[in-house]
Amino acid sequence: MLEALHLWKFYGGTAAVRDVSFVVGAGEIVGYLGANGSGKSTTARMVTGLLTPSRGVVTFKGRDIAEDLVAYRQRLGYVPEEPALYGYLSGREYLEFVAQLRALPDSVVTEKVPALLRLFGIADAAELDISGYSKGMKQKVLLIAALLHDPDVLVLDEPESGLDVTAARVMRHLVTALARQGKAILYSSHVLDSVERLCTRVIVLQQGACVATGTSEELRTLMSQPTLEDVFAQLVLRQDPESTARDIADLVTRHP
Repeated sequence: MLEALHLWKFYGGTAAVRDVSFVVGAGEIVGYLGANGSGKSTTARMVTGLLTPSRGVVTFKGRDIAEDLVAYRQRLGYVPEEPALYGYLSGREYLEFVAQLRALPDSVVTEKVPALLRLFGIADAAELDISGYSKGMKQKVLLIAALLHDPDVLVLDEPESGLDVTAARVMRHLVTALARQGKAILYSSHVLDSVERLCTRVIVLQQGACVATGTSEELRTLMSQPTLEDVFAQLVLRQDPESTARDIADLVTRHP
């Protein structure tokens, strides 16, 4: 469904993404992990066509997305790491605006928008300006906007950001349900427990390059670690978090 082939992205002389390749098939949830600054969001923006790769290509159903970005984006749903919403619009107005941009039929707008606002638990705030929304409410609007047109591909960059426990659980079940319906999902998150439970495969990024790929079970076995979090710590963090935390606490409580 979606394939990244030898992607590079340079900023000046620095490579933010270095020779990254992966495939996300229909019905797959592929986890994309890395520390801050590892190139995850840069990869997501190249996969969505918002950034042009310095080298390499992104294909959808075997075709370079650059050949017809408009057609590709009609089949794409994207939740960015940083929400970009028009604060002067209400939640309902913003979603209706997105529907108009996507040329969706009026029947879709009248049926889906109020129903999704209700199911995501923000119907009571539908007529309020987004500028007054909490981070979690904004994230729900972004999720609805990404799903409104029934996309084939979903790129989710920190989709649980700002969500409370209940909403995060709903979102995780939703991602699984969408994969069962044949959606191809690239799932980038710092919530490693969610990645371990949800994703069919995991890609680990360090300093812009892929350092490991496989199922969570394969990576745990390969690294002789009990959890994906421990695998990630060994591959990427390369420090003892307990020791580091102890050093910070000692420094904070020290009184010269």
